[in-house]
This record gives sequence, C-alpha cells and structure tokens, in this order.
Amino acid sequence: MVAAGVLGFLPGFAGAAEIDGGALSVWWSIPFAGILLSIALLPLLAPAFWHHHFGKVSAAWTLAFFIPFAALFGPALAGGSLVHALLAEYIPFIVLLTALYTIAGGIFIRGNLHGSPARNTGLLAIGTVLASVMGTTGASMLMIRPLIRANDNRNHKTHVVVFFIFLVSNVGGSLTPLGDPPLFLGFLKGVDFFWTLRHIFPETLFLAGSLLVIFYLLDSWYYRKEGVLPVDPTPDTRRIGFDGGINFWLLAGVVALVLMSGFWQGAPVFRVWGTEVGLQGMVRDAGLVALTLISLKLTPASVQHSNQFSWG
Repeated sequence: MVAAGVLGFLPGFAGAAEIDGGALSVWWSIPFAGILLSIALLPLLAPAFWHHHFGKVSAAWTLAFFIPFAALFGPALAGGSLVHALLAEYIPFIVLLTALYTIAGGIFIRGNLHGSPARNTGLLAIGTVLASVMGTTGASMLMIRPLIRANDNRNHKTHVVVFFIFLVSNVGGSLTPLGDPPLFLGFLKGVDFFWTLRHIFPETLFLAGSLLVIFYLLDSWYYRKEGVLPVDPTPDTRRIGFDGGINFWLLAGVVALVLMSGFWQGAPVFRVWGTEVGLQGMVRDAGLVALTLISLKLTPASVQHSNQFSWG
C-alpha cells in the first residue's frame, strides 16, 4: 500500500486507463506460473529455504511482472493496475478468507466417530455441502480433524484425506461465491451470488456424487482388507457435539454481509487512486474484520488448542 501511495503522486496515475489482459502475450504469464510452481514444489524440494524465504520468493515473482510492465506501459498504468488489484480484489478476498478461517477454526467437533466406509462417506458429504456455505477453507478447518480422529486406528487412510481434498476443499465450493476464491472475485465484479447455483448445480451434484460413490467402494475394499482393526487410540469419553458454538452465529453474519454487499444497489462510490470502491464493499470488509476479532475474543482458548489453530 505504501508503494501504491507513492505511485499515486505520479503524473496521470489517478486517471490511468485499464489494459485488456487478453491482448498481452503469453510470456506475461511466466511470473504467475513461476509463483504457482514455487508454492507447489519448493515446500517439497527445499522446505528449509521456502519456510524462511517464501515472502522474498513471492516478491521476486511479483516484481518480475511489475517492473517490465511499468517499463513498457508506463508507471501510471502499472500503478493504477496495482491499486485496482489490491483494493478491488486482493484485500476483500483476504479479509473474507481470514474471517472464514478464523471463525471455522473456533468450532471444535468433540467426541470420537469410528471410520467405517458409510460414516466416512457421510462425513465427506456433509463437508462437501458445508463448503459452499462456509467456504472450502472453513469447511476443511471444521471437518478435517473429526475425519482424522475417526480413522486414526485404520491402517489404510491416505485415500480418505485425498478424497477430502477433492470433495470438501475443492468441488464442494462450486455453488456460491463463499465457496471458492474465483467465484468470489466474480461476485466482486458483479456476477450474481446465485449464478453458479442456478447454472451448474446438476454438474456439481454429478461430480460430487460420483466421487462419493468411488470413495465408498474404495474405502469398503480397504476396510475389508484390514480385517480386525487395532485398538482405537482416541477414547470414547465425550459425547458428540460442538464447542465454540457462538461461531455458527458469526458464520451466519459472514453470509449476511456478503449477500448485503451484492444486493445493496446505489451505494456511494469513492475513487481511490483511480479505483472505484463502493460503500457496500467497505461495510462488508469492515464487518468481516469485526466478526474475525469477535471470534478471537469469544472463542475459548481450549477450543483453538483442540483444533490446533494457528496462523501458520
């Protein structure tokens, strides 16, 4: 933001025109591919380096795009594009993601389920449905630990986590802007909140249903193959239930704020260094920050400890 502020004083910055991204050469996508490959591969190939320098790596790929872009198209257009990306897309997305991550991380499903094929499939189905309501991040935070506890005495359980990633962390978020980041960015650009629910619900249902059936058959095969399971290391001493229930109300607040920002028409619009920022978006983001802080304040430390909640 400091860099954006400095660029704001450059001549012509405030009136910088937008550029048609489709007109750019494919070579401009190399830094984007580079940062994706860095995120995917460096934690595996050079974990110590990545852990200490991931911020520098990200900054390097960003500058690999920004500096040539500014040199070729001018600092005014480059700065205007930077501020637009920050205010109109990146900050709202990070604020929403932080709210969902924090609030879902404040809900702990206590008790111990035993991971039979039917029960595992049921847990995956519940998480898949929740993903479009509380985001793939929120649903993953909520459901992964009960699923791990349910299968902690299984010998073959890697496939359970793989299908969890398929269903809860990806496919399940296909139906609302709360579910997946690209859908939320589309919502910020004016796509109707319920567009995906109206247009791709059958396809999502087919994909999720197919994956659940495949998982059930695969898990049943592994389950029969294991025979007598080892003693479950998780004691059945606590009744199934929720701790940190106040966060369900806060999740409802997140949904309400996002819906409000989409339905509130005619709100005042402010221009910030050439980027239009609507009052409804400002109210939404401020509300999401407030809900995040409320969750951190009201969630018992024991719940976050049980969820192994951390900013890492």
